[in-house]
Amino acid sequence: MFCVTPPELETKMNITKGGLVLFSANSNSSCMELSKKIAERLGVEMGKVQVYQEPNRETRVQIQESVRGKDVFIIQTVSKDVNTTIMELLIMVYACKTSCAKSIIGVIPYFPYSKQCKMRKRGSIVSKLLASMMCKAGLTHLITMDLHQKEIQGFFNIPVDNLRASPFLLQYIQEEIPDYRNAVIVAKSPASAKRAQSFAERLRLGIAVIHGEAQDAESDLVDGRHSPPMVRSVAAIHPSLEIPMLIPKEKPPITVVGDVGGRIAIIVDDIIDDVDSFLAAAEALKERGAYKIFVMATHGLLSSDAPRLIEESAIDEVVVTNTIPHEVQKLQCPKIKTVDISMILSEAIRRIHNGESMSYLFRNIGLDD
Repeated sequence: MFCVTPPELETKMNITKGGLVLFSANSNSSCMELSKKIAERLGVEMGKVQVYQEPNRETRVQIQESVRGKDVFIIQTVSKDVNTTIMELLIMVYACKTSCAKSIIGVIPYFPYSKQCKMRKRGSIVSKLLASMMCKAGLTHLITMDLHQKEIQGFFNIPVDNLRASPFLLQYIQEEIPDYRNAVIVAKSPASAKRAQSFAERLRLGIAVIHGEAQDAESDLVDGRHSPPMVRSVAAIHPSLEIPMLIPKEKPPITVVGDVGGRIAIIVDDIIDDVDSFLAAAEALKERGAYKIFVMATHGLLSSDAPRLIEESAIDEVVVTNTIPHEVQKLQCPKIKTVDISMILSEAIRRIHNGESMSYLFRNIGLDD
């Protein structure tokens, strides 16, 4: 596990006033590791609570200590059973609300359903629904990390602190990749170019962009403008009205814009879930002369056969943070490495509880970061 504590945080981390309660909302023990790390850094004990599934699959939460008048921080890391995870969180938030907690702050490092944040034909914006449910249950503040789209913050009517994992990933590059000066930062699609540019400018490196990779689920038909059926109906359109039809997109062959020959290629993104696009990008980079390929992301969902596919691929190392537990995947694939981000989450909790400014945690972060 890679983690270095800056000196300026070491002296302040364990200073907390009374009236703070830290709960883990997970019934899955593998999801509680991050909560334990945060509690250890804060120098507090985890709150006493039981979260379990009834035989009929209903979720039951029993808080076993007083939270009246206290600041309650509920840490929820997303398990593979994401819907159960959400119900555990909502029920615990509501239980704290009805138990007269002073404030209820959700610490959700990976916000579930964050990819469903745009209208897709006749679908729905599920992340907006989830935000409304959390607020209705009684959440008063949210701490999260690297939202898939920053606009998700606008779905909430409560304060949202969207922390960044990039300082930890940048530190990993500088300290764990000896020849990183010979690297190039790669965006696996034009949509990831801003993130890649941010990494490249901070490391003083070049940038490359891959264009024409396998069709991404979010690239074309994601917004409501495509929702009307593309059928010309004489009855629906006035005879004198000719609406021009949008020319359909045709994906070009995969192309790498930028020089990667004889260089280390570092692909950066926010989420690694279905790895097919990363494997295609790695193959393209290898064909164009990259001699080592790293993939770095904040959230390592690594669904289904991702560990096996990574192990068999041209990728040399996948670096993700522990916003989501992936110990099982690491056993299946030694290429997966973890960066610990419990330090910034615990410092955010400490500052909110003590009423201190959060600006220290957002230093040098621009709109595009």
